[in-house]
Amino acid sequence: MLRFDRILRRELPVRVVHEDQDVLAFHDAHPQAPVHVLVIPKKKVASLDRLGELSAEEAGRFLQAVAAVARGLGLAESGYRVVINCGKDANQSVDYLHAHILGRRHMRWPPG
Repeated sequence: MLRFDRILRRELPVRVVHEDQDVLAFHDAHPQAPVHVLVIPKKKVASLDRLGELSAEEAGRFLQAVAAVARGLGLAESGYRVVINCGKDANQSVDYLHAHILGRRHMRWPPG
């Protein structure tokens, strides 16, 4: 069972930021910025490449939740980065679609 499955089942503790019928958002266990939150859909999808497994409404609510969580964390005014790694070369470490919200520090470009 994947780590995110266990988090959704409340078998692993996390600091929840937001939860609704479609998504769960929680602080990353190994933050890469002063604010580092993960947002996952409750319906399991392996990666962004498999987004079509969600309905258009579910996919839209996932993205809307990412923006709402960032606003709720007070990141909208100063800015934030959203990262969705997809596949091995992008260093996707969990086969479960998730968005990283990173904020409260200056982000450089290019990132990698």
